[in-house]
Amino acid sequence: MKVYKFGGASIADAGRMAALLPIISEEQEPLLIVISAMGKTTNALERIVQCAVNKEYPEAYKLGNELKQQHLEYAEKLLVADNYAQTKGAMEVLFVEFDEAIKKADSKRFDYSYDQIVCMGELFSSCILHGYLAQNNLSTTWVDVRKVLITDNTYRDAVVDWNWSALQAEATIGRELKKKKIVVTQGFIGATAAGDSVTLGREGSDYTAAVLAAMLHMDSVTIWKDVDGFRNADPKLFPGTVKINAISYAEVIEMAFYGAQIIHPKTIKPLHNNNIPLYVKCFLDKKLSGSVIKADAGDVHYPPMIVLKDKQVLVQVTTRDFSFITEDNLSKLYSIFHDLKVKINLIQNAAISFVACIDNRDDKVTPLIQALSKDYKVTINEQVSLLTVRHFNLAVVEDLTKYHTILLRQETRKTLQVVMK
Repeated sequence: MKVYKFGGASIADAGRMAALLPIISEEQEPLLIVISAMGKTTNALERIVQCAVNKEYPEAYKLGNELKQQHLEYAEKLLVADNYAQTKGAMEVLFVEFDEAIKKADSKRFDYSYDQIVCMGELFSSCILHGYLAQNNLSTTWVDVRKVLITDNTYRDAVVDWNWSALQAEATIGRELKKKKIVVTQGFIGATAAGDSVTLGREGSDYTAAVLAAMLHMDSVTIWKDVDGFRNADPKLFPGTVKINAISYAEVIEMAFYGAQIIHPKTIKPLHNNNIPLYVKCFLDKKLSGSVIKADAGDVHYPPMIVLKDKQVLVQVTTRDFSFITEDNLSKLYSIFHDLKVKINLIQNAAISFVACIDNRDDKVTPLIQALSKDYKVTINEQVSLLTVRHFNLAVVEDLTKYHTILLRQETRKTLQVVMK
């Protein structure tokens, strides 16, 4: 049994979704499909969140209604009358939940409100795909993954309760797969034990696919993308990238940790722990060989592997009394970052200073600076980028940084990182 994960680009419009039918219908064994929100839906939902928490209800509902209509028009292009009516009915139930989430949005519970609204994108798109597959005589079941993946209440980055969720996965998805059915469900989302929606972190659909594959002991996971496989850098950012046919779990998890967008940082662990290979293939041309990520990729000589993270902030913390940044101060600083759930992308400390490179998120950076400023002097550099090069050579690094000012540099045997402006 296999897991197929389709991202937003693969269902960006009705034509794209229709083109997935041969990929899905040719699969001979039971198939679990994990689907993302279509196109730019998540971005649109985030705008609705901002309006809703600011009590700008007319604008929030206007944008919400536009999004509903877009999905209904999308479905109408794919489905014949009876199938469209059935799918529309299912979506209208979701629309009621959507409107209620907008109504209850509260700036004092931003992360909670965010998840109740943003989760709807995957529910809408999966409902349409389910209707389309059923119309084409495929035996298909739609499952609300919020009934399966039970999490804690860390909204926007929820942690899955593995034991409980595994039981739910087997009782719902596993049961349907044993009937030789195609199961369509959602990536990126889950729910607390109390039934409140959560999200698993941006790009969390890959993680959902991996988690369900591990819980259900699946044979493989395939992520269908608009690229021909795993490459040494994002081809949208860097010319002349190199396709890598096979790569190890260890190498990919390093790249994911540093911010490579092709695989979500948490995705590899459940696959590695259960020795499940992950294939990256191109939905634009299913005949292309793609890439495989597995335990042993053989004796591979990797090219320089490049990751660039823009929209970073370099935060420098200095002790006011010139005391050293030793264990006591480090423990205190780490606790502040941890309590505010701020991920550190790069860290370095000297005698009296501590430097961290973090994502530039207003909801995280402002509270962090306020907390740090109580006991430390804090300075920041905004609009910086973090460049990571695995298996680097100096010529590549010099070419990538030649028009930039380097603010910080770290180098190990295999990896070089620079914060630059």
